[in-house]
Amino acid sequence: MIEVKRFYDTFVPEHYDLFLDINRTKKTITGQVKVQGEAKELNILLHQKDLQIVGVHLNDHPVLFQVLPQQDALQITLQKTGIVQLVIDYTAELTDSMMGIYPSYYQVDGVKKQIIGTQFETTFARQAFPCVDEPEAKATFTLALKFDEHPGEIAISNMPEQKVVGGVHYFEPTVKMSTYLVAFAFGELQSETTQTNSGVQVGVFATKAHPTKNLKFALDIAKRAIEFFEEYYQTPYPLPHSWQLALPDFSAGAMENWGLITYREAYLLLDPENDSLATKISVATVIAHELAHQWFGDLVTMKWWDDLWLNESFANMMEYVAIDALEPDWKVWETFQDSDVPLALQRDAIFGVQPVHVQVEHPAEIDALFDSAIVYAKGARMLVMVRSLIGEQALRTGLKNYFAQHQYHNATGEDLWTALGAAAQLDIKSIMNTWLEQPGYPVVRAQVVNGQLTLTQQQFFVGASQDAGRLWSIPLNGNYAATPQILQAKNITLGDYQKLRDQAGHPFQLNCGNSSHFIVQYDKLLLTDLLTDLPNLAAIDQQQLLQDLHLLAESGAIAYADLMTLMTKFADSPSNIVINALYKIMNDVKKFAVRDAVTANNLRQFFDKLSGSKLQDLGYEPRTTDTLDDQLVRPIILKASLYAKNKQTMQALHAIYQRYDADLATLPADIRYSVLLNEVQNYGNLALQQHLLTTYQTTANSSFKRDLQQALTGSPDKQWLNKLVTSFEDSKVIKPQDLRAWFAGILANRTGQQLAWDWIRNDWSWLERTVGGDMEFTTYITVISSTFSTAQRLQEFTEFFEPKLETPGLTREITMDTQIIQQRVTLVDKEYLAMVTQLAKCANK
Repeated sequence: MIEVKRFYDTFVPEHYDLFLDINRTKKTITGQVKVQGEAKELNILLHQKDLQIVGVHLNDHPVLFQVLPQQDALQITLQKTGIVQLVIDYTAELTDSMMGIYPSYYQVDGVKKQIIGTQFETTFARQAFPCVDEPEAKATFTLALKFDEHPGEIAISNMPEQKVVGGVHYFEPTVKMSTYLVAFAFGELQSETTQTNSGVQVGVFATKAHPTKNLKFALDIAKRAIEFFEEYYQTPYPLPHSWQLALPDFSAGAMENWGLITYREAYLLLDPENDSLATKISVATVIAHELAHQWFGDLVTMKWWDDLWLNESFANMMEYVAIDALEPDWKVWETFQDSDVPLALQRDAIFGVQPVHVQVEHPAEIDALFDSAIVYAKGARMLVMVRSLIGEQALRTGLKNYFAQHQYHNATGEDLWTALGAAAQLDIKSIMNTWLEQPGYPVVRAQVVNGQLTLTQQQFFVGASQDAGRLWSIPLNGNYAATPQILQAKNITLGDYQKLRDQAGHPFQLNCGNSSHFIVQYDKLLLTDLLTDLPNLAAIDQQQLLQDLHLLAESGAIAYADLMTLMTKFADSPSNIVINALYKIMNDVKKFAVRDAVTANNLRQFFDKLSGSKLQDLGYEPRTTDTLDDQLVRPIILKASLYAKNKQTMQALHAIYQRYDADLATLPADIRYSVLLNEVQNYGNLALQQHLLTTYQTTANSSFKRDLQQALTGSPDKQWLNKLVTSFEDSKVIKPQDLRAWFAGILANRTGQQLAWDWIRNDWSWLERTVGGDMEFTTYITVISSTFSTAQRLQEFTEFFEPKLETPGLTREITMDTQIIQQRVTLVDKEYLAMVTQLAKCANK
């Protein structure tokens, strides 16, 4: 592996004048960059990737240059160091890789169209223009954009458009920022705009494939979120406008380009009259996440990619802080517990996982840093822990000072801890470094030993491991007065348990509110006491109990069969996060039911028992009396009932389908997936499935598309599934941005698993060419490891991926995912007979 030199050490850019002439018909880019900056060495380095450099001039005189493809470099030889202005002429090609400058394709009334957009994070600005493509190399940018313009088209960028002369769109100079935040787009776009209380122009842009009403929800959230952040951070939004742009083709979820945030359509646009609460929460939190970045990431940027968590972890936490303030009825902190927390805990329990802060150099390794479970979810959980520890006021004061000191520059994790520590008058750095620099997290065992309440911390692992004796500074959040605020030692005794229990008058509990990144293993006495008091526990604490027991069962610390005896205690909870945690466990139990039909049938009967009374309470369709929890729980229960093959549910959903057959998009969004899945699985044929696929291709409604995709990949028809797999490489049917979801759905379908597995092994090189530079490329491997559970599949996985272990960016993922499958196989072998017996009991009680 090549060690990459920091180009910023050779040349410090100050300003770029960027001219781009883009021809969509020929798919060509003709560009010129005038860059002013300080040459630190005679041989300076700028980044370029796949650019054809025509010439380099200094003071109208050509200078020597050399392209170094292996380093993504343009080396320029100068006669002297100091301030210089270079003019670089070049050409490039538009590609369909969703990186750099690229086209997005869509249809309006059957007519195919395209718009041009950009994606420069992590290291793709170098595919658009020569530059020092490193976060620390902040500069100002002036963009002049020419393209094969048609009537009715517009161009937008980070800053407002200044003028249009001779078909060239000139934009105002940017503030000082990193290259990966430069963005622009052009084409036939429509918009909805408004203005914040402080005068910031806010807009939502999309293609004309969408009704304008679908832009209004995002506009309202964006406006209010900017106003919230200005007040919360006590720092004004620093640009004239904030545009939100939905791109039909987009590899990530969204990207925080300063002033022009780009989104996948599914994460910006929704039908306000018929979209689920879950979709509204998802869209709102994504918008808030990207707007949080406008300060945390854009105004102050990580110095190097090893501090990526500074950007992402903070934005991940702040999306919940913001939406909780804007829409308190949504209880989004429960969503955090339901999504980010289990994601972090599962990934972070695997031996070999990366720490939040990790050294990185090679571009492929940088892309691999975007581990949603660690840099986003675990990092956010760390910051939630800090927020709980120091309090809201200290957090806000620390952030205000942090922005004031580092605005328009770069910072490190230590800079943040210094600012927060000073505001809180607490040594945050020493506490948080145990979480930031170490992989994994602890399990705290709470036991009554010889009458004494004793706590012990030890690193928690799921699967094979090597315990390194790590210790953490753990904010315990205990509900007994004798519990210390921070546990730093391996062991601690709190005192006589019975006296402590009598004084408190309630069961002993750690990590109340589940705000710290550890799990708890209570001994039998303490767990029984908690379960007896279950109705008095908050929903988050009930969910946490299930989550921790689930992880302990996965690790083998407790028996899965014993866990099954507790399921009925939670089955009728009114809380969506408790119900979701319950069915996450039950869906995991399916791995024990793949060997014989009798056990599979017993598991289905158990699902039926668990879901029956809840479904009777909720009914099959949304009601005006529904609580927010009801709206979120009903889809979970319907899916469970369908898995149980409940005939009454199947017939009821079929009747609903028939009522909406003429316009399936108008099916109530909360139940639409369940209705479609039931039709495909129990009433479908090839004609129906083809009709749904055609509907998928023609609709612009993103949540409807998602429901159709999930239903179609759940088909029991092998012939149909084979047809879908043969469409994987046809972008007219399945866009590359959506391919992973289709692949994952068929891989998880026992009827289609072999088809999907054969495809990815046979066509890996095509996948690598198509999405290989994408920061989400490694998640194809993650999807496989989350599905496989047999020794045969483990062997096949190992045989295929071991030769790829040395591929930059894939090493850690392959190593960890091999362990994940191995652990699952070992666990099933170990507990299979006990689970067969237990599921028979559960089914026949």
